[in-house]
Order: sequence, then C-alpha cells, then structure tokens
Amino acid sequence: MAAGRRCQPTARRAQASSRAVYDSGVRKITILTTARQRVKYDESMEALKRTTMPALRVRQWLDAWEDVKFDPSAHRRRPSEHFYVTSVKASQLRALCDIHRRSSARKGSRQSDLGVQRRHNKARSLEIAEFVRNGFPWSAISQSSRKSGEFDDLKKPGWLPTAIVVNVLISDDTREGGAVAPEDLVEVVDDGEIARLVLPEGFSSTWRPKKTAPIEVIDGQHRLWAFDESEDEDFELPVVLFHGLDISWQAYLFYVINIKPAKINTSLGFDLYPLLRTEDWLEHAGGPTIYRESRAQELTEALWSYPESPWHNRIDMLGDSGRRFVTQAAWIRSLLATFVKKWESTRVPIGGLYGAPAGKDRAVLPWNRSQQSAFLIAAWTYVREAIRETDAVWAKALREGQSNLDPDPAFEGATTLPNTDQGVRAILAIYNDLCFVQADDLGLKSWQPNDFSEGTSEVGIREGLQSLRKRSDIDGFLQAVARGLATYDWRTYGSNTLTPSERSAKARFRGSTGYRELREDVMKHLISFAEPNVSASAREVIDQLGWD
Repeated sequence: MAAGRRCQPTARRAQASSRAVYDSGVRKITILTTARQRVKYDESMEALKRTTMPALRVRQWLDAWEDVKFDPSAHRRRPSEHFYVTSVKASQLRALCDIHRRSSARKGSRQSDLGVQRRHNKARSLEIAEFVRNGFPWSAISQSSRKSGEFDDLKKPGWLPTAIVVNVLISDDTREGGAVAPEDLVEVVDDGEIARLVLPEGFSSTWRPKKTAPIEVIDGQHRLWAFDESEDEDFELPVVLFHGLDISWQAYLFYVINIKPAKINTSLGFDLYPLLRTEDWLEHAGGPTIYRESRAQELTEALWSYPESPWHNRIDMLGDSGRRFVTQAAWIRSLLATFVKKWESTRVPIGGLYGAPAGKDRAVLPWNRSQQSAFLIAAWTYVREAIRETDAVWAKALREGQSNLDPDPAFEGATTLPNTDQGVRAILAIYNDLCFVQADDLGLKSWQPNDFSEGTSEVGIREGLQSLRKRSDIDGFLQAVARGLATYDWRTYGSNTLTPSERSAKARFRGSTGYRELREDVMKHLISFAEPNVSASAREVIDQLGWD
C-alpha cells in the first residue's frame, strides 16, 4: 500500500484543502490549519514512526525591533519572531545536543571563534547531579557525615526549574566546518499555535548523529551534563528552543542571561569579550565596561585570596579595615587603567594586555582567568623578591633601624610606593606596557590554557603558575622587569629618609597627574638601569607613547 493511502478515510476528507504526500519513504508535509488536517498530520506522523514532542509557541517581537541591523555576514541574520517551550527527558536532550565551546586552541583571532560556551567543568556537573538526587544541604556535606546516618533528614528534592536554552539548527547552519546530516535534522512543524518537534527517524536516548548534532546548547550545559546516559532517564527538563538562531545572537543571548549589569562576579563575560566586542549594541550600551569591571574584580580577588600571592590577605576588600592596605576599589581602578583597558587612546597603539588586540595579528590574547591571574601573581612575586634582595640605597634607608625585616619595609612598609594605590598602578602599567609591545617576541599567544583549569580557583591558579614557569621566555622577562623595578627609588613623598632635593623630585607625583608622571618616570628609569631586553622594550614604549 502506498504511503499516501495509510491515513484513509481521514485523508480523503481533507484532500480538498491539503494533503500529506509520501514518495519513496521521503516525507513532504504541507502545514495544516484545520482540525481535520491536524488529525491527518498526527496519523501521518504515527505512520512514519517518528518521535514527536509538543511545544508551546511563544511570540516575542516588537515593531521597534525592525530597526535592528540584521547582518548575516556578521552571524546576525534576522531571527524568528517566536521561540518554543517544551519539556524533554534529560537523556533524550543529551542525545540530541552538542555544545560549541570557546577554545584558545583554535587558530585565528578570538572573533573568529564562534563558540559561545566555556569549557565544560565536570566537577560542576557532578555537584548538580548530587543536588538533583538529594537536594541541599545534603549535596554539600561530607561523605563521612552522609555515612553516619545522622543527617538523613537533610535530604530534599533537587528541582531544576530553570529552563535549558537551546537552538535547533537548520539545514544551512554549519558548526566547526560541518552541517547536520539531512536525516538527522530536527524539524519544527508549527501551525501557529501548538508546534511539534519531529525528531530523527529511529530516535532514542542512545541515538547519535552521523555528523553535527541537530541541537546546540546556548545556556545550561552543566545542568544538562549532570545527567549521564544511564541514570535518571525519566527526569525531565524545561527547555526553551530557538530555531535557526544565528551564532552571534546566541552570544548576545548568553550575555543577557548570565552577565547582567548588577552582577560583579561573572563566569564567562570577559572570555566572550573578543566575540561580543564587535557587536554595535555592546559598544553603545557600555557592555565592555561591565566586562572590564567584572574581570578586574575577579583578578583582584585572586591576588587577595591565593595563598602564595604577595597580596594574600593584604588588600582591603571592603574598604573599612582601617589597616594600611590598598583597597579593592583602588586595585580595580588600577587594573581598569592597565591590563583590562581597551586602548591608551585612539591614536596610541598600546592597550590593555587582557582587553585590547595585541601583536601583529591584532587579536586579543586567548588567555582564560587562570592564566591572567597567574601572570599577575607571578609578576608581583618577582617584584617582591627583587625588592627584598636589593641593596639599593632607597631600600636600605627604609630598612634602617629595623631588626625584623619580615615583612620587608621596602615592599610592605608605610612609606614605600608599592604599598600604595599609586605604586600599584605604576607597576601594573609597566608590566602591561612592556609585555604589550613584546607580545609577539615573547610568544604570549602561544601560552595555551588547555592543560590547566579554568577560573580563579586555587587549583587553577597553581596550575597556571606551573605552566608559566615552564615558559622561560615569558617567565624570564617578568623576572628581568622585576629586577629593573627594584633599582628605582620607591620611597613616598612622606618618607623621612628623603633629602630635600629627593623630596622635591617626589613632589611631582602628588595629585591626580601623579599617576602618569610616576609611570613615565619609572619607564625612563628602566632604559638606563634595566637589563638589555627590558631596556629596549622600555624604549619602544616611550617611543610609541611619545614621551620623548
């Protein structure tokens, strides 16, 4: 019997308006609008033995959005005016989904990396899985406490009511050079009210696509990957589905879901910055400022919290400690003015090492937060060591009369600039400027994060430091800069060890212009009193900044 006759007599009653035609097992469907046609559609789907999932159609579109610039060449083709809401078993969604993650291992600029997600953190997924099974606080207590039996009353349901956000790929979409095989496509059949997702023929939780997966995760990868393929197969997840959403809109959507202006600690914001900064909406809305402030706060916290950091517990995080520590706010301002800035100005080709395109290829360094934190901690560690080891006149003067030099007054004392807002900014600026102009020669872009953890955890930073020390070119340069810095007179204007002429020279560093004056003075000092590689780099910075 021909496939087109399987729906009799329903098909005969509906053939005046529309008909489902089947030819050699290939389905061709006309969208159905009447009740009879919907019955015919359902029967046809059953005949094809393809799994379908009902979905609620949600229209979100304003006339004002017609003014948005849609540009397919920038991965921003016009999106659909609606999306869909449904529920899917976790095991089934896993089988249908893939995740296109950002990776510094990919060649080319970070803008060309079309991945949206961060690398999968397996530990986080395991935590979610434990939460699902036993709720909170059971999921957070130790194994010994669980085995004791004393805390069984802490078990609770582990609901995951927040929707997984995904995109259903269309036939023209390509990801990492591949497209979804035609037979693997998930079809969205929409009659204007209730829609159906038509899954690939023969689909099950063990089904795998021939090439590219038909659905990609925009937000919720750790929740989804909390369910392995063999457990909790009946656990359903709420899902929001977009259809044919271009990749740059996905990055935008991930941003507005996860990186809201009210948040300080963002998990991915700055890692997406190279892709997002090309977006005109981001430039006009102040998005880059949010990225930079968030990252500056994260780096400050890493410097403060990492046990081996020279600044461990030596940053006033709340601004009210009453101790002679540089405040968190001052650190954030200094990082915003150095490593995390975009550009010196539109006319000067020196920007922030973490925030502006560097090197001949004009690409942002593909460093994750572990690398950025480790780099700063290493630089400051070498500065502290160099100052402790120096017998320069200025350092000896600050130490005079003190039998206990731990902590060293030359680095941590009340009248040394490295222990002030101004000195912190100057040292950060020196390292930023020198490394920025030497990005290619030092091979900064080739220092890859693949071998250590993402984030600013103690483990991630330690692995980052270990990896950095294996790069003698980068690590050696940081040490050489530190030795040059130790030869500079870092005493403050208020030090009682200064001669009148020395105090007069220090006076120009006071006030709002003192930050730039100190930065310039230290950089010029390095030309004459630093090792050749550092001296040459300092000369290049001065030439580019026009300080001569």
